[in-house]
Amino acid sequence: MKLDGYFRKSSNELESGGRTKRKIVEEEAAFVRVCPKCNFKNPEDDLARRYGVCVCGYHFRSTARQRIAFIADTDTFEEFDAHLESRDLLDFPGYGKKLSSAQLASNEKEAVVTGKAKIGGHETMLFVMEPYFMMGSMGTVVGEKITRLFEAALKERLPVIGYTVSGGARMQEGILSLMQMAKVSGAVKRHSDAGLLYVAVLTDPTTGGVTASFAMDADIILAEPGALIGFAGQRVIEQTIRKKLPSGFQQAEFLLAHGFIDSIAPRSTQRGMIKTILNLHLPEVTRDE
Repeated sequence: MKLDGYFRKSSNELESGGRTKRKIVEEEAAFVRVCPKCNFKNPEDDLARRYGVCVCGYHFRSTARQRIAFIADTDTFEEFDAHLESRDLLDFPGYGKKLSSAQLASNEKEAVVTGKAKIGGHETMLFVMEPYFMMGSMGTVVGEKITRLFEAALKERLPVIGYTVSGGARMQEGILSLMQMAKVSGAVKRHSDAGLLYVAVLTDPTTGGVTASFAMDADIILAEPGALIGFAGQRVIEQTIRKKLPSGFQQAEFLLAHGFIDSIAPRSTQRGMIKTILNLHLPEVTRDE
């Protein structure tokens, strides 16, 4: 039996000057987010004041609720279809457990939050995808909620503002997930044919079936700096075409230079940009701001 250290006195936070060094490090880490780009340690309070943006300009991922609080006029958001949640329709192994874990991790029932809000005094329909729910993967409920939102926007003749973040179609739902690409795109087309505005803001990452459908269907497409945007991954494309692709070819700045998106929208100016777009395209409103 190994007795080395067995009789050593255990540390006690109430003695020897209070908290242990390890405890202090753990507490400090809980209130700091390290930037993966520049390694700067961002205190949470400072990061909140900068809308989740590091001093170097790196944009941390935001939850759907954080984005809604940031973009919508105060206390104007009215949520739609909050009760809808996915089921394991195909009896896919482990999917039920994964859904439960995603709900706990994100505190959301699904990977998108939809509703009506005012932005700069203008009534709009708003959908925001949730990165902490299976990386915003698109399943039947995600497609249904966004489709219903566009149908409501068409009925009330309102613009739609959409925030996308997604790893693509949800493989656990098979063809039922892939069908959502056509279903949502059809709703977007009917909304567009009625002469109504749709603005998409692409955030990191926006990939797969979401990129191949409603993310790129918008009248005006904005993207956050450095956002990864694409359909297939770089290695898959290179192996298919047997050519080396340019560095950063799926980043927002590259897509802007090649005409795939309309503008880069840093988070600090994002609300102002969207308000300006709405002011230019919609009738004047009485603003409280």
